[in-house]
Amino acid sequence: MSTTPADRAIAQNIAAYDAVAWTYDASHTEIFNPIEQARLAQAVRTTLAAAGHAADRPARVLDVGAGTGNLTAQFLDAGAMVVSADVSPACLRLTTQRFAATGRHTAQRIDGRSLSVFPDNAFDVVGCYSVLHHVPDYLALIAEMARVTRRGGVVSLDHERHDASWTDPAREQFMRDAWVFPPKHWTRFVKPRNYWNRLRPLLQWQRWFNPRWMPEGDLHIWPDDHIEWARVEQHARACAVVPETVHDYLLYDAHFDRAVWERWKDRLTDYRHWLGRKQ
Repeated sequence: MSTTPADRAIAQNIAAYDAVAWTYDASHTEIFNPIEQARLAQAVRTTLAAAGHAADRPARVLDVGAGTGNLTAQFLDAGAMVVSADVSPACLRLTTQRFAATGRHTAQRIDGRSLSVFPDNAFDVVGCYSVLHHVPDYLALIAEMARVTRRGGVVSLDHERHDASWTDPAREQFMRDAWVFPPKHWTRFVKPRNYWNRLRPLLQWQRWFNPRWMPEGDLHIWPDDHIEWARVEQHARACAVVPETVHDYLLYDAHFDRAVWERWKDRLTDYRHWLGRKQ
């Protein structure tokens, strides 16, 4: 049975996230740190307010590409009813385990191409966080997100690296200034893990045939192939989703020198929260 490049990319995503589901949070310090989580919590509150969420009418939320439940957790904490949708069975088992006690969470597997398991106009909020770069046709996913959002509901897109950050030399300077490497100590020479971390990339045979192969199935993360926000917004408008707020940020990573990040955060951005309303 022949497969397309998109089929292979989706299969790689499934295998990758099944493998890392239980260790993903610990390895992504750019997401799971207090500063980014506080920013995300505020974005979720803004999103729910736009959707008309209230204590007596909790919003129906779809988290697309939910992964280990980063965005799901924030919406649940804010009182919403949430469906976590993902291609990875392992991630769905994890979110089910984590959030079952809320009584407001369900998990649903999707195919990596569409949201066909959901009917039109089913949700008050449809959101995703750091997902679009994993999707072979991310514009088609935008159309699907619009389809399952009710009229008057909102689409929320949280994503790193907006258009300007790919060409802004200031970002490279910031990264050089902000990234803090752990202090070197002679014991590093006797830790097998350090040698394995250097050797492992050389043994990833997929990269021998495709230099852009990434362990977590990233696709659109290159200067010449990345998420283009102008196209995202144009496609959303074509699907009757009109932007209401666009906030750009400088993403914080736990590896950064906090003082350096504070100096740069008001003059450099590399992250965007986009919120649009379905007409």
